[in-house]
Amino acid sequence: MSFLSTLRSRISCQGATSVTTFAAFLCHKIEPALRQAVYERTAKDIAEDMQKSPDFQGSRANLEVCILRYLAEQENFEYFNQYLRCPKEFCESYIETRVRNYCLDGSRRLGMLLESSLDILYRNILSAVSLSARIVKDRKDREDKISLWLDEFCRELSEVINLPRSDLKGIEHQEVTDMEFLSSAMAEALDDLRDRLMKELAESKLSLFPRQPHTILAEHFSGCWEQCPFCGAVCTNTMQNHDGDHQVVYHRPQALMGWRWIGTEQLIIDICSSLVSSNCFFQISDNEKFLYKRYRDAGPPYSTWKILPDPSMQAYWKWFVSHFRTQLEALYNQKFQGRGEIPEAWQRITKEEALSELDKR
Repeated sequence: MSFLSTLRSRISCQGATSVTTFAAFLCHKIEPALRQAVYERTAKDIAEDMQKSPDFQGSRANLEVCILRYLAEQENFEYFNQYLRCPKEFCESYIETRVRNYCLDGSRRLGMLLESSLDILYRNILSAVSLSARIVKDRKDREDKISLWLDEFCRELSEVINLPRSDLKGIEHQEVTDMEFLSSAMAEALDDLRDRLMKELAESKLSLFPRQPHTILAEHFSGCWEQCPFCGAVCTNTMQNHDGDHQVVYHRPQALMGWRWIGTEQLIIDICSSLVSSNCFFQISDNEKFLYKRYRDAGPPYSTWKILPDPSMQAYWKWFVSHFRTQLEALYNQKFQGRGEIPEAWQRITKEEALSELDKR
């Protein structure tokens, strides 16, 4: 016979004297809801704590600067390639890594956060027990006191844990009348439940969270993730499925996405926003080429972007192209030569100078 079946039987047999068993049954129903609430509250607390760190205090533009700084510090071309190809996935991975490091830094932070959530929720439940008992005790017009107590108890907890009143219909007709004894029995049963969960949570891992903290944090940096079809820069609109065209503040050298000059093996170091004011062409198939200034004629995805003429190029990408020249040439089997020759001035840009300019944006 299952635990619940046994308790139902004992409650039925003992009638009004089964307050202790009633409390044990109710706590058995509370346990999974409380566990879920602990994880949910802790996940939100972690996300809120992380938002106090420099990386996550501002907008997604600020986060991007932090990611670019991290990439420059690592100087790992494969990381750069992952970011350039799949910026949303890389951003989510970056956030997850930062959250994991925060929680599992050797200080037992995750365990302490879970314990704190459990204590707060435990006190909320105890408060609901006490308040429900006071309300029922003063009601002289109701004989079904335990049903009324359950109504009030679930109502008080509706903002705290997910404990549907309908799940407790099997015990709502018990003839429990001593509200003080019920409160005492519930307090004792809840103490046992808290101690049991405390031991369990001490061994918890982030993988056990139904909703991951990094997922909650990442939602604060949602928005449009469409990439410029020429250079891969991410649309800066803060709304998904926004109206109007995609736009970015700064475009990047098209070599980052492997673009080359038509009929050559020469990578393009120019940026989209300077090319749209030129008489240069780009090619999207063997027999389709278009003037950059008429890029919308190429249809989607080109026609969904608004690329304004602007010669400004970030020093960061000049440094990147110069520093990872060999890797980019190998990746695309093209060369930085001819029209794609890297200017000597780019090669003199240091990583520190590139990052310093980035921080001023």
